[in-house]
Amino acid sequence: MPAVSSQYCINDVEITTIRKPFKAAPIVKEGPRANREIRAPRVQLIDADGTNRGEVSLEEALAAAEEAGLDLVEIAPNATPPVTKIADLGKLKYLGQKKAAEARKKQKTVEIKEIKMRPNIDHHDYEVKMRAVKRFFEDGDKVKLTLRFRGREMAHLELGMKLLDRVKQDTEAFAKVEVEPKLEGRQMMMVLAPR
Repeated sequence: MPAVSSQYCINDVEITTIRKPFKAAPIVKEGPRANREIRAPRVQLIDADGTNRGEVSLEEALAAAEEAGLDLVEIAPNATPPVTKIADLGKLKYLGQKKAAEARKKQKTVEIKEIKMRPNIDHHDYEVKMRAVKRFFEDGDKVKLTLRFRGREMAHLELGMKLLDRVKQDTEAFAKVEVEPKLEGRQMMMVLAPR
């Protein structure tokens, strides 16, 4: 498609603009190359039974695949010569997708759960929060402890450090400190991870 140009005048000055044609992005094919997409002149051929036939020409491998009524699929493109197998391409892609879905299903995402406290927390409230922390660790999640200081509590930051040290000691059997206690504005935070 040729470039498109347009002309117009502003204050008796002729201006010409040239616009380049739109080019579509090349189509990227996913999965292994198959049949005529294979570029190597010679390939290592594995037949449908899994028997290694050795190094053959590409034309010979394509003929063998056509004779079996299957596709010639490139398995190891970086090998010298590339390894190809006579297989059903649709079935191979399906098995690959199934395997990837299975791997995604087994994958556990680690979440960070947040527990908020005050520096002068009551004993019973502390016990309830610690039970929640223990439950989060049993699920394999990390816990972010946040202590929020209000008003004059900022003058007693040592109370917050004592509380976080107490949490550290109470959880050391089943958790480790990932981020040491630090002050960020009006709140102090610490991150614990399961052992």
